Amino acid sequence: MAETTTITQEQLLAEGWQCFDNLAGFTVSVGPLWRKFNEQGHPIAMGIFVTEAQTNNHIGTLHGGALMTFADMALGSSVVASLGEERFKAVTTALNTQFVSVAKVGDFVFCEPEIVSQKKKLLFVRGVIQTNERVIGNCDGIWSVLS
Repeated sequence: MAETTTITQEQLLAEGWQCFDNLAGFTVSVGPLWRKFNEQGHPIAMGIFVTEAQTNNHIGTLHGGALMTFADMALGSSVVASLGEERFKAVTTALNTQFVSVAKVGDFVFCEPEIVSQKKKLLFVRGVIQTNERVIGNCDGIWSVLS
C-alpha cells in the first residue's frame, strides 16, 4: 500500500474547506464531513477523514460500505446544490462505485462531483474519490426528482 501523508484540520481550513458536523441519521456514521465552496457559495467538493473507530474494516482500511455512503453523499451534494428548494424531493436511484485503491487511517478522502446531465426528473452525476496521493475509486449515479 502507498504511504500516507497526513493532512491536518488546520491545513484543510487554510485550503478553504469547512467542517460540516451537523449530520443526522445514518450519515453520522461516516462524518463529520468537510465541504469546499466556490465563490457563489455552491459546494464543489466533499471530504472525510478516515478514522479507525467509525469507518474501517477488519484490515484497517476504509470499509467499502463507508466509501459507498460517502460517494452517495458527495454526489448527492451536487444534486442538492442544483435543485435548490426541490432538493428534498430527490432520491438516489442508482449508484455505481468502482474501488481502485484503499484509504487508510489518517487519509483525507475527497470527491469533486460533476453533474453530467440534468433532465426534468433525472440527474446524472459522476466523481472521482481520491486522496492527495492517489485515486481511491470512481462513482456515478442517477438521482430521481419525485413528484
